[in-house]
Amino acid sequence: MLVFFHKMATVLKGRFVCNFLFRNSARIISRPALSNYSTEVGANVQSKDKELKVVHEVEDPQLAIVGGVPEEQLKTRKVQIFSPAQNAMQSGSFNTRLWRLEFNTQDRWENPLMGWASTADPLSNTVIEFGSKEDAINYVERHGWDYEIEEKREPKMLEKSYGANYSWSKRTRVSTK
Repeated sequence: MLVFFHKMATVLKGRFVCNFLFRNSARIISRPALSNYSTEVGANVQSKDKELKVVHEVEDPQLAIVGGVPEEQLKTRKVQIFSPAQNAMQSGSFNTRLWRLEFNTQDRWENPLMGWASTADPLSNTVIEFGSKEDAINYVERHGWDYEIEEKREPKMLEKSYGANYSWSKRTRVSTK
């Protein structure tokens, strides 16, 4: 029984480490260790018989390199930035506060084995959400992608009174026949 608990503790510890790495991956990836260094030569350091070039300037981190998507797919894509519409099944408007970034769709085909829709596009289901439109634009421009913005549509609210539901006016009366 003790061996079982020891194995479970090891598995849970491994899951904890995986969860920790997954939650903090943005901070870990954006560290200067993974960023591109400029080739600007700072101070030249003389060693015994070699001249070493010291690089001391760090550019912004390039997260697209870590993503694993081929560069030719990223450069030819157009990104759409929009605020999602309110869900028709719910009355809440929480989902409409965010701005989404989606890539345009590429070729799809029907899988001959199962009949499902297939694609070779790794970005087809990628959706990134931002708190503001400016954050989304900055992200897209930092990566050098072409983008298109669909402005947010505010619903027009008609002014109604609660008493109009019970008035006996021919204009507001609803026939039941």
